[in-house]
Amino acid sequence: MLAALEALRGEFVFAVTVVDVDADPVLEARYDELVPVLMDGEGQELCHYHLDLPKVREYLGCFR
Repeated sequence: MLAALEALRGEFVFAVTVVDVDADPVLEARYDELVPVLMDGEGQELCHYHLDLPKVREYLGCFR
């Protein structure tokens, strides 16, 4: 998912913070098999497993 996000750098400016879900028992319990998961800056899930390109483009487009 991270590589797919990096491909969007030509279109959008954004920051990514990688969090090890397995290192946090609360996150591990919540996301378990959904990793990788992409959250917005407010903690809302945008997608999991694979990058939902249309959804992420729509989200990032709101900040242009």
